[in-house]
Amino acid sequence: MNRPWNFAAGPSTLPLEVLQQAAAEMCDWHGSGTSVMEMSHRSKQFGRIRDEAEADLRSLLAVPDDFEVLFMQGGGSAQNAIVPLNLIDRTGSGRADYVLSGHWARKSWTEAQRYGDIAVAATAEAPAEIDGRSYGPWCWLPETSRWHVRPDAAYLHLCANETIGGIEQTVMPDMAALGAPDVPVVADMSSNILTRPVDFSQLGVVYGGAQKNAGPAGVTLAFVRKDLLGHAMPHCPSVFDYASVAKAQSMFNTPPTYAIYMAGLVFKWLLAHGGVAAMAAASQRKSQTLYGYIDSSDIYENRVDPARRSRMNVPFLLRDESLNASFLAESEAAGLLALKGHKSVGGMRASLYNAMPLEGVLALVDFMRDFEARHG
Repeated sequence: MNRPWNFAAGPSTLPLEVLQQAAAEMCDWHGSGTSVMEMSHRSKQFGRIRDEAEADLRSLLAVPDDFEVLFMQGGGSAQNAIVPLNLIDRTGSGRADYVLSGHWARKSWTEAQRYGDIAVAATAEAPAEIDGRSYGPWCWLPETSRWHVRPDAAYLHLCANETIGGIEQTVMPDMAALGAPDVPVVADMSSNILTRPVDFSQLGVVYGGAQKNAGPAGVTLAFVRKDLLGHAMPHCPSVFDYASVAKAQSMFNTPPTYAIYMAGLVFKWLLAHGGVAAMAAASQRKSQTLYGYIDSSDIYENRVDPARRSRMNVPFLLRDESLNASFLAESEAAGLLALKGHKSVGGMRASLYNAMPLEGVLALVDFMRDFEARHG
């Protein structure tokens, strides 16, 4: 099937094989006589789907036994409240620290202030000069060694990838070196989960909406270290209490059954295509291909510190902004979809999630090269 290349930031492109399998099973899942959409979440059939999805996800990320794997709802935005509701009372300090790396980290920090004493451990909100070059707000990240974490904080929160600004946090902080060895790290990995190995020994909680690398919108993946369960605030809704959800095996209430099924198909697709290690290598090739062309161009530019550039989301600008409308119209006509940048940044953005093959990136570069030849 000849399909356009979808560079949407999320919900994003899904593997064609997954879509085709879901289509074939839409009305009758494995001879059950029903669609997964119609199945009881308490049925043996859905229990098999859920169990296989968790087992495959654990295999892909080598999730340790001391972590619960939860399928929740509400996306990363709900986790902005769920995390403090579950953790901020853990130490009795009512404190938590946040790293502000961009729009999504700031959104998490803003929500958390409703629940306790929330401090900024590090921020990229101001301009900075790095190696003699100036960078604007949200186009760089402070070195982890410069973060300030309170030793009695209940947790430290960071966003591992900023889809809007195109920033990726690839190095987890050394909490002992920061004087906070007992402070667990909470990482929002909504946009880069399953694109590289995860060292869970450095983390307490990982969460992320599935709609970028793991499936369709509707299910949120949460990995919670077991010793962090059971500390929810008294007024935390039961459906948001990690301990309650874990005890019920993600079926405290009716889960997003079809989204879990679709995510399970994506997990099997990932396993069949080399797993997370293969996705990490592919992500590197795809992003380097696009960044390499942008850096060599006379009409395009990327303003993010090269050491912090996201592999997932590549924002770029046309030096002559009067060409923006022509670029978007011509790229869409060429079968390159959803390249308009976020309204807060402008310009363009290409999202290179796991289901986007190198072929799609090469098609984009070919178009950009042709556009430059005609408009440069």
